[in-house]
Amino acid sequence: MIGAGNMGGAILHGVIDADYVKASQLLVCDKSRARLEELALELPGVTFCDMASDLVEQSDMVILAVKPNMVRQVIDDIRPVLSGKAIISIAAGWTVAMLQEALEGSGATYLRVMPNTPAMVGEGMTAICNETTFSISDFDFAQGIFDAVGRTIVLPERLFDGVIAISGSSPAYVYMMIEAMADAGVREGLPRKNSYEMAAQAVLGSALMVLQSGEHPGSLKDAVCSPGGTTIDAVVELERKGFRAAIMDAMEACARKSKEMSNKGRK
Repeated sequence: MIGAGNMGGAILHGVIDADYVKASQLLVCDKSRARLEELALELPGVTFCDMASDLVEQSDMVILAVKPNMVRQVIDDIRPVLSGKAIISIAAGWTVAMLQEALEGSGATYLRVMPNTPAMVGEGMTAICNETTFSISDFDFAQGIFDAVGRTIVLPERLFDGVIAISGSSPAYVYMMIEAMADAGVREGLPRKNSYEMAAQAVLGSALMVLQSGEHPGSLKDAVCSPGGTTIDAVVELERKGFRAAIMDAMEACARKSKEMSNKGRK
């Protein structure tokens, strides 16, 4: 694991907690010494490396969990030791074509993956690109890594801008909704702590209903809206304020920015 921030740390915790990979099989490198010291206490048995090239030399599969603007620099730094290595990129905006160009001549294989931050609590949603140079066994093993921190889905790269909008960035939209719901609860006199708990649990429970029932979200919404009741009044107000349109417009903006980042990276 090169880069041990929130996402990198979540993946490390996930694979160890799921007993998918032993701590003794993991190597971690991060530019922050404080972060490595923190992880050393949390993850006994993991090997920590000062140099990314040392980590790659000792590894079969490497996850690049650094910011998108750092990926090329990291690849350039580790290029001399990349031959025969399987490289996973989780960087937003880094396309398969960009990985191919950056790794050309290195002898490494590559896979593009897009996880999201709920992986930190084992409920991530990860899209895995089916356009890859990984072997079948490496691909299956890589998918197992992300299965350990939530759900995975295999998709063609042409859908990844939409993936970033609906999955990669969407936790931010949901947090905003939870915050707004809690603020409304406080306005009605509820303690803030209780408001956050109830709002978050309502979102969690509703999401599980969609995933486990197999019913259309519209049908589940209708089941809550009793004739002449309180919920339908709330739904009408949301429609009046453009709730659904605002969400779709926001996701369109997110997908558009993803396209811009990818196009910029190709230049």
